[in-house]
Amino acid sequence: MIELIDVSMRAGEFRLDSVSAVIPNGAYGVLMGRTGSGKTTLLEAVCGLKQVAGGRIRLNGHDVTRLHPAMRDIGFVPQDGALFPSMTIEQHLRFALDIRKWRPEPARQRVEELAEMLQIKHLLQRRPVGLSGGERQRVALGRALSYHPSTLCLDEPLSALDDKTRDDMMTLLKKVQTQLGVTALHVTHSHLEAERLADRLLRVEDGQIVIER
Repeated sequence: MIELIDVSMRAGEFRLDSVSAVIPNGAYGVLMGRTGSGKTTLLEAVCGLKQVAGGRIRLNGHDVTRLHPAMRDIGFVPQDGALFPSMTIEQHLRFALDIRKWRPEPARQRVEELAEMLQIKHLLQRRPVGLSGGERQRVALGRALSYHPSTLCLDEPLSALDDKTRDDMMTLLKKVQTQLGVTALHVTHSHLEAERLADRLLRVEDGQIVIER
């Protein structure tokens, strides 16, 4: 569960004024808003990448407002995927597991599970150069989900994809999120993505959050 409780933020001309919202446990939340409305800034606050000026952020009942990003149990998919050019796809999927010192066999099994789930087994020994946009985002999604986070945050992950690839990725995202039971917060400007994915639809508008469903 993601809870925003009277959250305020300031950044230049941008502001959020005492906004509150809840994404229920296991739900797919979509956050919309025009360019510059603050939707990505709010997502980054949930992840711990930006500090709030006031209010609280709670994840699964725990106050994480001042908690370091690495301690929030969040998987993050940035807009461009942010893949490492020198690492193989297998190394990307193992990245968070190695940091958390998983034993070799459980880590290998987890990589196999993710590669099967995301249909990227044939890419494991490749590096990111030459991968399609859809393949890159599947890898970024796998890296984010590797250590079983309870919350998944996605910053416009489909914005650079063609229509067919985006359609396939929407189907995959919803399937994986439902299968794993992870609570998701997905930032987008796309009404199609909102319609296809959202269990809870929120809009940032004039410094407030409007709950649309």
